[in-house]
Amino acid sequence: MSGFDLSGRVALVTGANTGLGQAIAVGLAGAGADIVAVGRSAPTETEALVTGLDRAFKAVSADLGSIAPIADVVAQAGPVDILVNNAGIIRRADSLDFTEEDWDAVMDTNLKTAFFLSQAVARTWVADGRGGKIINICSMLSFQGGIRVPSYTASKSGLAGLTRLLACEWASKGINVNGIAPGYFATNNTEALRADETRNRDILARIPAGHWGQPSDLAGAAVFLSSDAASYVHGTVLAVDGGWLAR
Repeated sequence: MSGFDLSGRVALVTGANTGLGQAIAVGLAGAGADIVAVGRSAPTETEALVTGLDRAFKAVSADLGSIAPIADVVAQAGPVDILVNNAGIIRRADSLDFTEEDWDAVMDTNLKTAFFLSQAVARTWVADGRGGKIINICSMLSFQGGIRVPSYTASKSGLAGLTRLLACEWASKGINVNGIAPGYFATNNTEALRADETRNRDILARIPAGHWGQPSDLAGAAVFLSSDAASYVHGTVLAVDGGWLAR
């Protein structure tokens, strides 16, 4: 199992204070990685979980709603080996009523910042003559249309495409760029769906596993794509969805 060992590596995880980002950070720490958590709020709980695994933890405060803090984030993080672009937001409204403000806010956070942070980190790797691992957290809506979330669907579809493009450009530089597409997980972003009796019932009816995913269900996929075991995996978007796409 040594191919999955992340000891001695540092992972920068955005949006690691709760939910999927927290689970990914803790999963990577469990495999031996030290963690740099980037986000707007203090990742107090994540820090306790990571340090409880005897791994180093650093918090970097930044609002990733724009690219303005990226240079500072990279400088504060120091050398990293793994980047997980997890930070994301969602806005819900009928497409006939959707505002430019909600469009821009989601696209800037979910897609624009993910690209420019990847670029900034990759530049450090190229300058140092070494490779690294980038994991973009995509979505079922990287493959499907969804309902009432036009900018989220556009951003996550774009992120899947960006994953493939960067893999094509950077594989020869020793940089693996891949994605994880979570299915329907119990997080803050899906609270409205789970509270809607009709939508909740319809979603569960389509999941072959029969239940919403738990954030910890993503840990194995993140460890794999961050590890030497995935050294020949480039440009894939791995669905962790309880069988949703297979239905």
